[in-house]
Amino acid sequence: MAMPSQDSERRSRHSSARRGRHGGVDATANFGRGFQALGDLAVDGVQVSARATDLVTGRVLFSVDDHVVMPTAGIGTVLLLIEVAARLRDADFGAYTILDRTVSDSVAGSGLWQHLQAPSLPIADLAALIGAINDNLATNVLLRAVGLDAVRSRAEQLGLSRTALLDLVRDRRGPDDAPQLSVGSAKELTWLFTALARGEVVDAEASERVLGWLSLGADLSMVASAFGLDPLAHRSGDHGLLLVNKTGTDAGVRSEIGILRGPRAGVTYMVSMSFADTRLSSRLAVHDGMRAVGLDLLEYVH
Repeated sequence: MAMPSQDSERRSRHSSARRGRHGGVDATANFGRGFQALGDLAVDGVQVSARATDLVTGRVLFSVDDHVVMPTAGIGTVLLLIEVAARLRDADFGAYTILDRTVSDSVAGSGLWQHLQAPSLPIADLAALIGAINDNLATNVLLRAVGLDAVRSRAEQLGLSRTALLDLVRDRRGPDDAPQLSVGSAKELTWLFTALARGEVVDAEASERVLGWLSLGADLSMVASAFGLDPLAHRSGDHGLLLVNKTGTDAGVRSEIGILRGPRAGVTYMVSMSFADTRLSSRLAVHDGMRAVGLDLLEYVH
């Protein structure tokens, strides 16, 4: 008997996903648009991983390959922020402790500090820059201060086995460098953000600090583009919506993790995509797919 082609197997697998094979109870009733969009992208060769859970009950609303370890770019800096928040109670590592930037910390890409004149900033300000705009220079300075090993140890203490910050931010990655800034699974990261929302990461004070930094996030270009919020000012809520999110962007990588609260419900969600970023149309299709998931999330909470 002839074996099915690889393409037909892929289509069958992701058409099953659209029917809710990976999802929770009645997932397709609320998230059919998102499943359709993710399935279509998978057929076109995009590696897709996604998960959403109800913030109160923990019920899985939908999931697609949420156990798969994906490149997550700047999302891994959440682990750095957790380690920083845990240390702020130490007298020698307070919120107002000043850190200097050095030539070895320099890196291009996202961020604001590289364009400012100030050679030094307080720890809490660096954390705010990371939460707000994925500031690469601030990431490297804070990472030098706390150490990558400490961040890894903190992740292990939290029980994360598929999620890690692997390296500092580099303009170019050589053969001796980690291939990605960070990796993670949607299942672990949605658990982590739910635990942050419940004040269970390190302790309530540290969790609140991390959420405060992340609430400054200005990148609403992916899943959160569906929520209609002001990218530069959405901390106080808008039309009953409150969002805390973190994005990761790299060549061929688009990823977002977040907590969305609305009048009816709250959700923790993550969508990650890995794709061949050779055409603008491919990138735009990925963003459209993420927005489709966001529209389903908005309908669930609002």
